[in-house]
Amino acid sequence: MFKTKCLVTVLALTGSMSVMAQALPTKAPAPADNPTTKEKVELGKMLYHDPRLSSSGTVSCASCHNTMLGGDDNRGGSVGVGGQVGGRSAPTVWNAAFNKVQFWDGRAASLEEQAAGPVTNPIEMGMKSWDDVVARLEKIDGYQKAFSKVFGKDSISKDNATKAIAAYERTLITPNSPYDKYVKGKKSAMTAQQVRGMKKAVELGCTGCHSGPAFNGAGTFQKFPTIKNGYFEAQYDLSDDKGLAEVTGKEDDENYWKVPTLRNIALTAPYFHNGKVKTLDRAVQLMAKLQLGVDLEDNDIEDIVAFLHALTGEFPKQEMPKLPGLDDKTFN
Repeated sequence: MFKTKCLVTVLALTGSMSVMAQALPTKAPAPADNPTTKEKVELGKMLYHDPRLSSSGTVSCASCHNTMLGGDDNRGGSVGVGGQVGGRSAPTVWNAAFNKVQFWDGRAASLEEQAAGPVTNPIEMGMKSWDDVVARLEKIDGYQKAFSKVFGKDSISKDNATKAIAAYERTLITPNSPYDKYVKGKKSAMTAQQVRGMKKAVELGCTGCHSGPAFNGAGTFQKFPTIKNGYFEAQYDLSDDKGLAEVTGKEDDENYWKVPTLRNIALTAPYFHNGKVKTLDRAVQLMAKLQLGVDLEDNDIEDIVAFLHALTGEFPKQEMPKLPGLDDKTFN
């Protein structure tokens, strides 16, 4: 994990534009030990949408990362088993394959590692252990057959389940946004206001952190808020959660966060790690003030918000899987 301590990498306008002008790839790279196959993706889709991976049988991965929406749940804190509410806003699963690290605090280095966490988190899906998950899946003939088809006989395991979920998540890519079409040469794909907003974002230095095709940095962490402001702190409690420091235990890492993607951000309110900022225009205003020390004019905020809408891509059609039944048995 790479963490930059600078306020923002300020680039020259022309240089920033060249760095920024990258369309989103239509395919995500897979690790050597988990190649993407059609059968593995289908198995992963089943597991991703199956609430039986939770202790109550009511919460699936899709409950908080809904592929029928913007890949999140539009809540400040996601609701897990027993109606428990988490302390962070669910990041979008769309384009998560292009993140260098996963979770707000970057504690998972891969999609496979990320997929393992929520299942045994007591607030999220609440299973006591992955051994219990495996035992539950082994009772279902349909999963026995699906795992055998992908991984071989008697292959139901934590490792293979998370590999399948990660393989499915690598297909969740939203290319061909107005911005993508614009940088490929179709200058009419973005409005004049969106182009102004793009140039303003570059001029301010926003792309020093939100860089690359996914506008999520190169696996970098940034302190947020960088500039203390008692007025906004009282409204939004932005510094209460210590972020990366919760993982490392280091005081120097307090309030550092993985740089999130700006792709489809118009669909993923509320904003920031604690989901306490309800609207995109307010989020833009706060980022300028707390990260860059800039008080934006209303017209600049409107232009930047218009540009962010141009980052909404095309969502591949999602057909819900038929989950395998339990055949005259119950888990209890």
